[in-house]
Amino acid sequence: MTRVLRRVGATGAVAVTFAILLTSCSSKADSTPFDENATPVSGGTSTFGLNSDVDCVDPQQTGSSVAALVSRNVVDSLVAHGENNEFTPWLASSWTESEDAKLYTFTLRDGVTFSDGTPVDAEAVKFNFDRVSNPATKSAYARSLLGPLDTVTVVDANTVSVAFTAPYPSFLQGASLPFLGIQSPTHLRSTDNANCTTLVGSGAFTLGNYTKGVGFELNRRDDYNWGPGYAKHQGAAYLEKLNFRILPENATRLGSLENGEVDAIAAVPSANAPQVDKDPNLRLIKYENPGINYSIFLNTQAAPFTDIRVRQAFQSSLNSTDLVKSVYFDQLRPADNILGPKTPYYDATVAGNWGYDADKANSLLDEAGWTSRDSDGYRTKDGKRLSIRFPYDSSSYFAENAPLLEAFQDQVKKDVGFDLVIEPVDTGTLSDRAAKGDYEAAALFFVRPEPDILRTVFSSAYVPPNGGAYARAVDPELDANLTRAASVPNGPEREAIYSSIQHHVIDSAYVVPVYVQAYRLGTNNNIHGISFATNASPLFYDAFLTN
Repeated sequence: MTRVLRRVGATGAVAVTFAILLTSCSSKADSTPFDENATPVSGGTSTFGLNSDVDCVDPQQTGSSVAALVSRNVVDSLVAHGENNEFTPWLASSWTESEDAKLYTFTLRDGVTFSDGTPVDAEAVKFNFDRVSNPATKSAYARSLLGPLDTVTVVDANTVSVAFTAPYPSFLQGASLPFLGIQSPTHLRSTDNANCTTLVGSGAFTLGNYTKGVGFELNRRDDYNWGPGYAKHQGAAYLEKLNFRILPENATRLGSLENGEVDAIAAVPSANAPQVDKDPNLRLIKYENPGINYSIFLNTQAAPFTDIRVRQAFQSSLNSTDLVKSVYFDQLRPADNILGPKTPYYDATVAGNWGYDADKANSLLDEAGWTSRDSDGYRTKDGKRLSIRFPYDSSSYFAENAPLLEAFQDQVKKDVGFDLVIEPVDTGTLSDRAAKGDYEAAALFFVRPEPDILRTVFSSAYVPPNGGAYARAVDPELDANLTRAASVPNGPEREAIYSSIQHHVIDSAYVVPVYVQAYRLGTNNNIHGISFATNASPLFYDAFLTN
């Protein structure tokens, strides 16, 4: 079934830019994912099982969704973005936006402090945004959220203005994410967080300890009283402690939930999802991500994908629809576009422009000159095999993709003659190879309820190591449309531009969408009040335990 989760909208909602519905799914018709009738209880320690570690806990230096999940409890943002798509106060009590969307001015709450006792003031906001803008910080993803930033100006102690060189209507959404969360300048100046293992913010929890490979220990901040506007309560968090344990093995993570060692886990394995859903002591929540679907990006600067015909052939050779349903036991939806359906301006008509078509793929490869076959059945040209190196992150976060990639490998050989070389690597190695362009295909996804995420993954300005544009396309028309779309107010004109962009990247075969990423949360019946942010990560400020 599909249920729309809503949270109480706080006073002071300033803007509603467009309406989207973010949904959670459960097959238990007689049970909601979190008992909204339970009476909140203060105290206790809740433990959450993560399926992956992080290389960096500072959200300004990483695009990791795990880092965002953990740091959201420690770092607050200027504004909050609720599930009903309303922007509400958080560190800023109010704000104004110029008619041309080039100037935003924020009035900060009085009396807010970081956990080190220093004030959250205009100087702190400026320091953070300047830090993100500094190339030395290596804030590839966070920097993309600042768009065409010009200057950040301290108007007075509690007022800061952010100016852009061009209209930037998506700034509030970016500013609501933990990647642009406000951290303590005092702490950053003393450490510059070079080892990326510490974090000091103004959030409802403090990071007490992080042990790589083990987990994070967070402690409640008792004097906290400035929660996001969409929250169901104000004041200190209910939980006294919030711990995140790194449990990369699916069986271990699921077993820890079943035996009560943890209250909730990320990434319920697809094969076990029905089991969790039927267990009366557990709950399964699927929350489809907005943003960029899990997709295979084709390196346009590496042969053979310098030839659009070969890219189109590869795009047509993957039977994602059938294989995704089979491999993931119908727990994930096959992707029909680069954007997920929950993303504003998702264009359903793109689905008719591409898809599995082995005859088309074979015809395109013949046209491109890959007409011969070697003794193993792979296509060849001038004595060279049609090989596609596909390094992928083999950490537990993506380990469940291995059977799908192997199925792709078998299928594209049998049906078309591609030699898809699957190369499992660790996260660091994949990042290094992406930066060097040492791949023909690579996969990623990005979570953001804003179509401007397309700029992050396709603009030539964000080719690795500067960002996530793994297709490495140098496409002036696409760049111009991405820049233009980012500066147009929400409405029919912006929708038309984003429709054109979605068709363009599919028609150019820069990418092969695979499946709609979904957060699969498993909980026991003891924890309540977990909500979801618009970036599809669970939130724990309102969470509490009843046993």
